[in-house]
Amino acid sequence: MLCVLTRTATRTGLVKPCRLLSPLPVVQISERPLVHQESLPKLPVPPLQQTCSRYLASLEPLISAEEMTHTRELMDEFLRPGGIGERLQKSLERRARKTENWLSDWWMQWSYLDSRMPVAMYTSPGVVLPKMHLQDRQGQMRFAAKLIAGVLDFKSMIDSHTLPVEYLGGKPLCMDQYYQVLSSCRIPGPKRDTVVNYAVGKTPPTHITVVHNFQFFVLDVYNSDGSPLTVDQLYVQLEKIWNSSLQSNKEPVGILTSNHRNTWGKAYNNLIKDKTNKESVRAIQKSIFTVCLDAPKPRVSDEMYFNKVAAQMLHGGGSRWNSGNRWFDKTLQFIIGEDGSCGLTYEHAPAEGPPIVFLVDHVVDYIMVNDLDVRVLNFTHYGRKFPRSHKMSPDAFIQMALQLAYYRMYQTCCPTYESASLRMFKLGRTEAIRSTTTESLQFTKAMDDPSKQKSEKAALLEEAIKVHRKHTHMAIHGQGIERHMLGLRMIAIEDLTSLPDIFMDTSFAVASHFNLYTSQVGSKTDCVMCLGPMVPDGYGICYNPMDDHINFAVTAFNSCEETNATRLSQFLEDSLLDMKTLLEQVSKTQ
Repeated sequence: MLCVLTRTATRTGLVKPCRLLSPLPVVQISERPLVHQESLPKLPVPPLQQTCSRYLASLEPLISAEEMTHTRELMDEFLRPGGIGERLQKSLERRARKTENWLSDWWMQWSYLDSRMPVAMYTSPGVVLPKMHLQDRQGQMRFAAKLIAGVLDFKSMIDSHTLPVEYLGGKPLCMDQYYQVLSSCRIPGPKRDTVVNYAVGKTPPTHITVVHNFQFFVLDVYNSDGSPLTVDQLYVQLEKIWNSSLQSNKEPVGILTSNHRNTWGKAYNNLIKDKTNKESVRAIQKSIFTVCLDAPKPRVSDEMYFNKVAAQMLHGGGSRWNSGNRWFDKTLQFIIGEDGSCGLTYEHAPAEGPPIVFLVDHVVDYIMVNDLDVRVLNFTHYGRKFPRSHKMSPDAFIQMALQLAYYRMYQTCCPTYESASLRMFKLGRTEAIRSTTTESLQFTKAMDDPSKQKSEKAALLEEAIKVHRKHTHMAIHGQGIERHMLGLRMIAIEDLTSLPDIFMDTSFAVASHFNLYTSQVGSKTDCVMCLGPMVPDGYGICYNPMDDHINFAVTAFNSCEETNATRLSQFLEDSLLDMKTLLEQVSKTQ
């Protein structure tokens, strides 16, 4: 198995190839982003009693009365004065005093680097951008050149520390994640991976990697005077790369990075035993980002086109198509198909979605494609303006539609995870909002109950949204359940000989099995982000609410007979329409 990695740039031209042999709603204000960084508050440790009470409340719609009684007994023991709970809480508070963020290292370790599942589909999201109307491969090269120039323009703001500061509710947000997405890469390990950011060294990288036909090339994107290559210069170099990689008999070495992490870790160690291989792999890992020039996929109907593109951004379509045209450990990979499909996938460990979407918005503005129509799983009947007109939170409204869709499909509710930002705090990442509540279940049950009056259904919807907004406010202000429970569990693993019974309880496993894994990633660009399910029998749902429509991406594993992304999407559309009709009918009678 082999792949060619060649270095190319305007100032050097093509040089001798290296062989890779077999044996990675926020307001923006133009201020220097690091001005507020040191003054950001630390992430608080919520009160123990508050978290435990809210945890028990979150279980009520999910487990039986008998199970609830048992769990309450375990919680009483956990909270016994002078008992394990208090000891763990005090240890966690000590950690919070001694560190910049008590959660951030644990979160990256537990959520990403300890995971041995493949990053493709399981953790790495994909972003679908508007389809480009490319006439030929020259159009593909020209667009790729513009995209590279746009990312380098964004990088110039990072290098000069002139990114606009983001604010939420009048408070500045942590900007640290913006400095982690370029020139970084995940490195496989035998039991735990690591993430290396090469931008922080004395000689930051000046090259990107370009992959075409399963062959990787190093492209230096700065001239000798430090200025970035122009679009025309980049186009010339991409043409050289394309012409140098016409052979189609190369083994797709990149597909190794899509394997189970243990399998890839062993292959990686064998790969880098060879000096040339090691240098080639390091060149990929150190690159600022990767550009994947994909071969066109078979034509499909307009109705199916964007479903196929979403899959292409998530995993490349398999070994027969473009999965070998990737290095999934690389933090940022921009994907441009010869057929006009384009987007990106990113390795999730260094950053959450919002910094990636801000980068995408910048690049899209740079190459001027905002006027193009997007039809990726697009709900066109209304957007965020409608719930706002009824004084309801658009996000909470959409979450209740997801609850209703799932209930209608399965006649039960399920644990639901909605990602919330903790960037109000220094080095903050995410907290989970548990969207399934007693109030949401009451609403979903009532919605199709003919014995319930429309006014009662609307009141239940309003109450469920009110509770969701309260939980959202608590989550983004560092008072969520999920991360506090994780912190207590991690402290127990470090300090105790065995885990407390509350963490071994069946109810804890039930509550942590999130069949709905959801995230709102708002963007002014008419795009949609895709992410895979958190569990084998679950769904991954990303949404971008625009004023008059909402972009959704719903994913599920084909290997699970109980899930069906197409059916859930239809239930979701019906639920959104029915909720609109309900509110309009009730409004007319008032």
